[in-house]
Amino acid sequence: MPLLSIETTCDETAAAVISQERRVLSSVVASQDELHARWRGVVPEIASRAHVDRIIPIIDQAINKAGIKHSQITAVAVAIRPGLIGSLLIGLSAAKAIAASLQIPLIGYDHLAAHLYACRLEFGDELTYPAVGLVASGGHTSLFQLHSPIALEVLGGTIDDAVGEAFDKVASLLGLGYPGGPQIEKLAGHGNPRAYRLPRPLANDTTRLDFSFSGLKTSVRYQIWPPEVPHPRTLTDQERADLAASFQQAAIESVIAKVVLAIQKTDCRVVAVGGGVTANKLLRSALEGLEKRHRVRVLIPSAALCTDNAAMGAVAWEHIERNDIADLDLDARPNIYRQKQK
Repeated sequence: MPLLSIETTCDETAAAVISQERRVLSSVVASQDELHARWRGVVPEIASRAHVDRIIPIIDQAINKAGIKHSQITAVAVAIRPGLIGSLLIGLSAAKAIAASLQIPLIGYDHLAAHLYACRLEFGDELTYPAVGLVASGGHTSLFQLHSPIALEVLGGTIDDAVGEAFDKVASLLGLGYPGGPQIEKLAGHGNPRAYRLPRPLANDTTRLDFSFSGLKTSVRYQIWPPEVPHPRTLTDQERADLAASFQQAAIESVIAKVVLAIQKTDCRVVAVGGGVTANKLLRSALEGLEKRHRVRVLIPSAALCTDNAAMGAVAWEHIERNDIADLDLDARPNIYRQKQK
């Protein structure tokens, strides 16, 4: 009983075929990095147009790689929230067309719940509930208490920039390419993470589980272009590496501080992690270090399952097994506050 999953929440066009046993039969992702590199960030209109061009070929490729026919698909699932509205609608329109033409169930799933469900694909029953969930990406930096695979209670989130967005903007300030995360990580490997004293906004605030990265980003800018001078400084290669390392360290320490606070507040013994920023090796190491210090199990999927993909749409099987089937009136919801569900 294969399910077709579609993911177009931002700038990756992805499709996957997943069995009811949660075995990924195929997973295809088309990146748009080359289209957005000129602007060093995602341009929504460009993303939407690229999805239109790529969605059908990517779906066909996923079905062919799975070794099945279109007629053998028993359900179609699509990420409907949160994301860029234009991008979401492309995936949703394709999913509706397939559901209507094949007369099969249509399921809408939450992109962030899917990121965390990727842990189930790699770790199976080690993902137990309740658990703390961290999603860190270019568009999201959020903490949840997971009561089930599809019941997410929001504990906190960023009040300004997502951590991945901060990486991209700092990379731009340092004259690096897009996407900025891998570029910062590479340059930081040659730098001193304590060379610059940068802030960790909200990291020491134990009253809330929210994040803030705009002040950190601004502090990096002021190191390059102090407000009292008319022109930016020309940094040496070592200064650039030191600034990249100092930024990366501050950003990661800010994330870790809130994950620790979430563990303490919820007393959960499992931490599930997802999102593209968690491909960062220093962040992965810091998260793994929580296991011994706080006696928790930290589940971090492989890098391919951390970044946007459709395989994590396996979470749709949880909806099917709860008879949570949508109709063709299903709509995209670019921004939604996920209240605790029963």
